[in-house]
Amino acid sequence: MFRRTFWFTTGVAAGVWATTKVNRKLNQLTPESLAARAADRAVLAGRRAKLFALDVREGMADRETALRDALGLTSAPPANDLPELPAPRSGGRPSQTYPTPYRTTGKEDH
Repeated sequence: MFRRTFWFTTGVAAGVWATTKVNRKLNQLTPESLAARAADRAVLAGRRAKLFALDVREGMADRETALRDALGLTSAPPANDLPELPAPRSGGRPSQTYPTPYRTTGKEDH
């Protein structure tokens, strides 16, 4: 009698466990669940890409600083040592007109 009760209880427990497991898997495969999981993974991939870009930018700045130190370009030139721009040309457009390769009578309708 106890043996039958033990095996009956074991069978019921195994059936409940298997049913729960199958229902969880089926719920994971619904379209809503798959869409939510895809959205979460897309957000995670975006965060990883952003962190990677920030790491690359930081590495570039470190490397640029190291190269500037190695080449002795650490200080900017003083403001008064900068070359001056040439003076603007006077007169603006040239007054010379260029000949046209065709005759104009002034009556053309364009």
